[in-house]
Amino acid sequence: MKKSNKKVIYWLLTGCLLIFIMVVVGGITRLTHSGLSISNYKLISGTLPPMNDVEWNEAFELYKQYPEYQKINNEFTIQDFKDIYFWEWLHRVIGRFIGIVFFIPFMYFVITKQLSKETIKKSVFLMILGGFQGFLGWFMVKSGLVDRPDVSHYRLALHLVTAFITFACTFWVALDLIYPDTKKINTKYRNLIRWGIVILIIQITYGAFVAGLDAGFLHNYWPLMSDGKLIHDSVFIEQNPWIKNFIEGKSGVQFIHRYLAYLVVIIIGVIWYKGKKHVTTKIQQKSLHMLLIFVGVQFVLGVLTLILRVPILLGVLHQVMAFALLASMTFSLHRFSK
Repeated sequence: MKKSNKKVIYWLLTGCLLIFIMVVVGGITRLTHSGLSISNYKLISGTLPPMNDVEWNEAFELYKQYPEYQKINNEFTIQDFKDIYFWEWLHRVIGRFIGIVFFIPFMYFVITKQLSKETIKKSVFLMILGGFQGFLGWFMVKSGLVDRPDVSHYRLALHLVTAFITFACTFWVALDLIYPDTKKINTKYRNLIRWGIVILIIQITYGAFVAGLDAGFLHNYWPLMSDGKLIHDSVFIEQNPWIKNFIEGKSGVQFIHRYLAYLVVIIIGVIWYKGKKHVTTKIQQKSLHMLLIFVGVQFVLGVLTLILRVPILLGVLHQVMAFALLASMTFSLHRFSK
């Protein structure tokens, strides 16, 4: 790592940390059903929450005009509303803060010529990803303000997965600066890790589907889906045509998420086993051991989250560990690619 790159690296890693925090708060927002509490979007003035009783009453009256209040929360008091408002407000404020943290230092680094042309291109791409992530957040919330009191699970998945990808890309750019030297690589093994990341992202997508459809609140058994059944009958009969069971049916989506978990464990086990032949540095060895630890912890958290019917703490920890697992996979790929 060059000394001249230290500030840039700290800037990028700060961005990674903020994205992580935003994902955690986003998970709490979802699990506390707070995501539709702010029904209008104000980029600047929306940074501050209601500051007095009049403003709180105005916000509450606006909330009452939309399906979530009318169909689910019509017994809410203003204090109940304040409780769910907080998490969505915090989630949006962190998003705005991330934009500032990325843009202002970027302009400073460009003006002071501390970024190479290649890093400038990568940074612009990261900011485009971040802007797209903000748009997806608005696009997701909008889906729950029309006629149904919940957001589209497709849009939720897009919003979440884009956050994970933005983190991974930001982390990768930072790693390029931390480890600028290239080395001989085994392309076959590198491609194995790449496939592992693809499968992990699909699994994260299905995790978002499970969250968006509240599919974690049924079939709360493991390893069977119900008493005596490996695959519950409802997996195949909820939706028509048949294929929609696996993208819109609660049982079908949970079924895919369950069994993809085994595939994630298997492919990371293979990555760890085969990686022993290709390790040339201690950091590579540590990255492989970390992968194995993280996937084991994540699997256990997934099982506990399911059988205990998605308590908020376990639900958040399960999402945090998915984040840690993707970070570890990204790090391993970088260390075995460059």
